[in-house]
Amino acid sequence: MQFLKDTNWNFLGLRKIAFALSGILILAGIVSLVVHGGPRYGIDFTGGRVLEVSFGTQKPDIGKIRDVLSQKNFDKIEVQSITDKPWVMFRIPMELDEKYSDFSEVFMETLRNNFTEEDGYKIEILSNEKVGPKVGEELRSKATWAILFALIAMLIYITIRFQFRFGVASVIALFHDAFITIGIFSILNREITLPIVAALLTIVGYSINDSIVVSDRIRENMTKLRRLGFFELVNKSLNQVFARTIITSFTTMIVVLCLLLFGGKVIHNFALALFIGILVGTYSSIYIVSPIVVQWEKWFPKKIGGAGRR
Repeated sequence: MQFLKDTNWNFLGLRKIAFALSGILILAGIVSLVVHGGPRYGIDFTGGRVLEVSFGTQKPDIGKIRDVLSQKNFDKIEVQSITDKPWVMFRIPMELDEKYSDFSEVFMETLRNNFTEEDGYKIEILSNEKVGPKVGEELRSKATWAILFALIAMLIYITIRFQFRFGVASVIALFHDAFITIGIFSILNREITLPIVAALLTIVGYSINDSIVVSDRIRENMTKLRRLGFFELVNKSLNQVFARTIITSFTTMIVVLCLLLFGGKVIHNFALALFIGILVGTYSSIYIVSPIVVQWEKWFPKKIGGAGRR
């Protein structure tokens, strides 16, 4: 990527367009969340039933199972193959489980009618666990606190390592990345599950890495390039780290894209969340963090040569 070397682009000149784009994405997410009554939580957070079923000695076709369930209006059930054995895990939403007096029996009858012993299948329940709404609510609370604690820890670290303004700008960018990811999931009507929470925490860690690289270069140049105005100094810093940021993100996104395209339905939403988060995180480290730091400098100017800790 030789064309990325020695760039002299006016990144900050596009900050108003970037803020407008972010505002549109955030607003679209808010509207979608309001329309849908909040995020669409999976059974990890809302409660439901988890069934592990053995199909005997013959491994079933997961696609056929999904087709059978769809014909019975059971398409909200999540189907997951378990290792290389003829076992399948079914995650059943609470509203579907409570629709019948004994949903497990209705469900098993549906499977036995379509995967018969004559075809080499022997349907048996290996485990049947119910996740109550109270447990789901507790998991939701813990997941929220996990993300908040991660953000607070990032703010403290960057404040100590750099300056408070860099910490605030980075945490705002992290909120920005996480919310846009959740908003897009709401627009696409995708479920928020524990793997998605894990993806959000991964996004927070990845995004803060890019923000730290940018912040470190700005701080370094505040000592080296004292004669430059702060606006020009930040622009130069962004040009210096741009190639590194793009190449790192590009190589990471290739791997995530492979997971998204070829990883199968089980990890599709997880890979999608990572893909969105890394893309938005790379953008925010350049077009959200730096403009906020520049604006902070306008409000609370500091002497460039003395700023920043070592």
